[in-house]
Amino acid sequence: MLVVLLLGLLFLREPRLQRSEEIFLRWLLKNAQSRDTATPLTIVEIGREPISPKEGVKVDSRGRFLQGAASANSPLEVALFLQAALEFKPAVVAFESVLKWPERERDEEQIFLDQAMRVPKLLLGAELTATPDPDAPVAEIPAFPQVTGKRGDLIEFSGILRQPDEDVRLIGTLGFVNLSNEIVDDVHVPLLFQYRGEVIPSFALQAALLWLRVTPAEVKIDIGKYIWLPHSKIPIRSDGTAVINPNAAKRARRLSLNELLLAAQEWQQGKASVHLNEMRGQIVLARTPANSLASPDVFAATIAAIQTNSFVRRVSWIFDCVMILIVAGVSGLMRKFSRIDLLLGAIAFSAGYCLIALGILSRWSIWLPGFLPLGAVWIVVLFSLILPARKDALRTVAVAASPPVP
Repeated sequence: MLVVLLLGLLFLREPRLQRSEEIFLRWLLKNAQSRDTATPLTIVEIGREPISPKEGVKVDSRGRFLQGAASANSPLEVALFLQAALEFKPAVVAFESVLKWPERERDEEQIFLDQAMRVPKLLLGAELTATPDPDAPVAEIPAFPQVTGKRGDLIEFSGILRQPDEDVRLIGTLGFVNLSNEIVDDVHVPLLFQYRGEVIPSFALQAALLWLRVTPAEVKIDIGKYIWLPHSKIPIRSDGTAVINPNAAKRARRLSLNELLLAAQEWQQGKASVHLNEMRGQIVLARTPANSLASPDVFAATIAAIQTNSFVRRVSWIFDCVMILIVAGVSGLMRKFSRIDLLLGAIAFSAGYCLIALGILSRWSIWLPGFLPLGAVWIVVLFSLILPARKDALRTVAVAASPPVP
C-alpha cells in the first residue's frame, strides 16, 4: 500500500512522468470512433500532388481529372480557385501557404487581386521569426488586450519571416502558421504566440475568429486555462497550445481544385449541386495536398475542433488521486487470491479500462489517464506474485475420488 501511494504521488508531481500519458492519449485518438457531426469547413487541395484514390477503386479519365491538381501554385491558378469558391458564397477563405510570387508574375497577380477583393473575409498565411532582419521595419500585429496569466511559456517572436506582398496584405488578414518542433505535434497545436510582449492568435484561431465575427477585444484569455469566446471556451495549456483530435479534419469536406472548378461551372449552368451549396457561410481552406513534403494537416483539424467545440480535455487530477487510493486500499485484499486469478483479473481490468476510456473519449472528448491507474494495478499484482502468499489466500484444492469399496 505504501509503495503504491508513494509511486502515485511521484507520478503526479513529476512533469516528465506525466508526459508519458501522451502515449496513451495517442493510442486513444487512433482507435476512438470519430463523431458524425458535420463541420462547416471545406478543404480544397491545390498544388503539385493529386489526391490519392482509395485502394481497390478503379478511376476512369473523369475521375483522374477530378482527383487531380494543377502542377504548381500560381496567381492565375489561385484566382481561378477564388472565382469558383465565390460561386458558393463562403464566409471566410483562408490560404494556409504564403502567397508570395516572383516579380515576373505581376500581371497574373493583379488578376488574383481582382478576385481577392470580392472575398468577404480573406485570411493569408504568414510566418513569424525570432531573429528578424534588424533593418526591416517592425510590423504591427493586432493583439489581444484582455490577457491574464504567465506568458513565459508562450513561443516568442519578434518579426515576420515570410508574408504576402503589401498589395495582398491590404485586402486580407494575416494568420501565422508557425509550428514549433519542440512542443507541437499532431496532437498539440499552438493557438497563441507572443510577439514583442503581446499575445497574438495563430492561423487556426484567427480563422475561427473571422468565421465567428469576433474581434480580439471580445476575447478573454487566461493562459494555462481557457480562451473565452462570446459563446464558448477553448482549453489551453501554459505554452498556448490546445489538445486536438487529428481525426477532426476528416469531418470536413475535402475537394480537389478540379472538382471545385467543375462544380462551379455546373452551378453557373443551372445544375444543382446540393452538397457544395452547403459551403455558404463556411470556411474554405486552401492548402497543399497531404503528402510527405506538405505540412501536417493540423490547422484544418484545429479549425474543425473550434467550430464544433470538440477539444480533448483531460479529466481532473482528482480522478488520479481517487484511483491511487482505490488501488492502494484493495492492495491488501489482492494477496488473498491465487496468482493465476490475479493475472487474469489484471488483464480483464486493463482491457475493460481501455474500452471505457475509448468510449468516454469518443462521446465526450474527455481523456482518462492510462499509465497511472494501469501501472498501479500491475505494480500491486507484481508485488503479490513476488511476495509469499498469505496463509488465508484462496487456493484451488484438488479433490480426488475415494477408491471403490471392495
